[in-house]
Amino acid sequence: MMNAVSPWALSASAELASNSPILFEHHADPCSFKVVATTDSIWIQTELPSGGRVAFRAAYSTGNNLEVLKSKDTNHQGITLKLNSAIGKQSITISIDQTEKSPVLRYTTSLIPAKDLMMPSWPKDILFNGKNDNPEQTHGKIHASQFGTRTGFLYLSQTRPKSATLLYLQNLTALSAYCDQTETSLGDTVGGAWPELGFSLPASNKPLKAGKEIILSDAFIAFSEEVPENEPDMIRLYLDLLARIYLLIPKPETAYKHWPDILDKGLKDLIDSPGCWSQVAGHKYFNAYVSDYETPPEIMVQLAVLLPLLDYVEWSKKELEVMKTIKVGLPSFYDEKLGTIMRWLPAAEDKLKGEEEQKVPKVMDSWYLHHPLLNLSRLALKGDQTAEKLFLDSLDFAIKVAHHFKYQWPVFYKMDTLEVVKAETAEGKGGEKDVAGIYTHVMLQAWELTGEQRYLNEAEKAAKTLQGLGFEIFYQANNTAFSSGALLRLYKITKNELYLQLSYMCLAGIFRNVQLWDCNYGYGKNFPKFFSLYPLNDAPYTAVYEEQEVFCAFHDYLKHAQDLDILPSVKLLIAEYIRYLVDRAVYYYPTMLPADMLEEKPKIGEVDPKLWIALEDLQDGWLKSGTVGQEVYGAGNAFGILPRHYLQIPGEPFMIYTDYPTSGFNARKGKNIIFKILGDERINCRMMLVKTAQRKISDFKVLLNRAKEPLKPSIVENGNQQYIIPGNSTITIHTHSQSKQKL
Repeated sequence: MMNAVSPWALSASAELASNSPILFEHHADPCSFKVVATTDSIWIQTELPSGGRVAFRAAYSTGNNLEVLKSKDTNHQGITLKLNSAIGKQSITISIDQTEKSPVLRYTTSLIPAKDLMMPSWPKDILFNGKNDNPEQTHGKIHASQFGTRTGFLYLSQTRPKSATLLYLQNLTALSAYCDQTETSLGDTVGGAWPELGFSLPASNKPLKAGKEIILSDAFIAFSEEVPENEPDMIRLYLDLLARIYLLIPKPETAYKHWPDILDKGLKDLIDSPGCWSQVAGHKYFNAYVSDYETPPEIMVQLAVLLPLLDYVEWSKKELEVMKTIKVGLPSFYDEKLGTIMRWLPAAEDKLKGEEEQKVPKVMDSWYLHHPLLNLSRLALKGDQTAEKLFLDSLDFAIKVAHHFKYQWPVFYKMDTLEVVKAETAEGKGGEKDVAGIYTHVMLQAWELTGEQRYLNEAEKAAKTLQGLGFEIFYQANNTAFSSGALLRLYKITKNELYLQLSYMCLAGIFRNVQLWDCNYGYGKNFPKFFSLYPLNDAPYTAVYEEQEVFCAFHDYLKHAQDLDILPSVKLLIAEYIRYLVDRAVYYYPTMLPADMLEEKPKIGEVDPKLWIALEDLQDGWLKSGTVGQEVYGAGNAFGILPRHYLQIPGEPFMIYTDYPTSGFNARKGKNIIFKILGDERINCRMMLVKTAQRKISDFKVLLNRAKEPLKPSIVENGNQQYIIPGNSTITIHTHSQSKQKL
């Protein structure tokens, strides 16, 4: 059934059907573009394959007095326009990028208000208008769109006529100044209903100032003549079109952060701060949040800190007494009667007050059973016998639950009776859909540890239930990321293409829940937010714990994928998420933020702005952060980053730092160093030689992709040497001793 249309759409359709003056024409296969002027708008009328038609509103002014003052053709691939109307002067730049197979249209519009302006409701900028500019002759499917303050995007296919698929992305970073002046948010600004969709300016709370130029829109649209008929094609096309636009959108610069110092501060506060610890029955346990003494210890919290600490210990070759403290308390979480580890420490369950559905004895959040099992399996595969026993002894219970729910888990259930406490995340949305993926991961770990075929069989049964979920697969970010890696491993083991396709589906769910813009308004001016990830599909903020675990899972994904022919778009997007997280994760620490943007009364525990313990949440620019609390189980932040991005060189006074993931690094004293920088060669990353001693770094030869001429570094802060390197490159470093032998 056709949706009702707005007065804007009706008047636009009528004007577009008339002979409006054409200001510019261009063909970029498979589309043709005409820029036309109507009495109140500038439109980019776009002819799609097979008779499809869509118009993009590049400028708008209330009333019928929009005047084109000046136009300039830019190399036959775009046009710039100067406009005048009652509201002020507007400038538009329209361009069409054809550097790759699918064309990308971009239009950027700015306004210099004639007077102080209150901006009321504003029309959407996409209108599917069909033959004779009649919207009622069109129909389409919206595959996914913006929710909250995530990326301002629409992914859709026109199905009547069956013509094309579009990915529309509004560069919301460019609109930060508008929001700062008008005190508005960019959440839920891209959406709509067929045939009237796209971006609409948020209605202002304060006026735009006269005479001050402000950007009103910066839109990118990628086109494909493919209209996907099935889920794998729909997912693949989304990833490819997203990467296509990503290469073109303005991206903020990153800066080097010295993570060794950050880690040292965090480690000290984690160990020494009384607010991080509770004691029960003679054992010490980490609190979930600083000064949260009301909630009993949770097994996930203990393991979520222990595993990153183990990463750091293996990298640094140091011993940490705190790891022994954590391990001693783990067996206390096992329930002999049920035959499984428990969420809440059984000896302290009586502290639960039931103020939340899950804060009741023996109530399990479905993902929560599998996450600790996954971490126990990692310890077991490294030879930890206590972890191995806890893991293996709990597997039959996990399988029993999976069979009971037929691999479709609710949100909460009772562990002793398996009675459902909460079936769905929201009405009609189902339960925690990515749990089947993390369960697959657990079963693969069990198979690797024991060699028992039944665990591999379980992994395959669970994985197959993920078919058909599309973008709805995403429940919790880290579990969806673990699922993607497990499915990739399952594909490598079985060679069944289905599992690779399901792996991509998980990744698409993750990238649909990121924020590809920087919130430079309000408190958002104090910290970078570009390419941050939301922890849940409906979460209003980004969260440190889920981001850190996705970061680690993505590292593993690229390493498992090295010998596979995976989508270039996947390599690009994963590497870029990692690069930006390494840049911005330090801002989860309240020590890096102004005190006035921190919540004084968080939901749980306390926020101590002097502690190097990360906040759970970073909010939209108009909201204070740390509203949930200061997250002890997010302590893995620095301990995950340092071992993955600093490569140690025996006998040399420096480490190698890269902000892209790497593989194949093997450094032996006196030997040349050769390793691979992962990612995509179309985007550059940062590599540095970071001093570990006072003396100057010698002149080492750094070769890119076995070139004969060495790269020239720039000398940066503290005498470190910096190189800008394309992704997907091989690096060779001639050490000092080797360089001497060459002379």
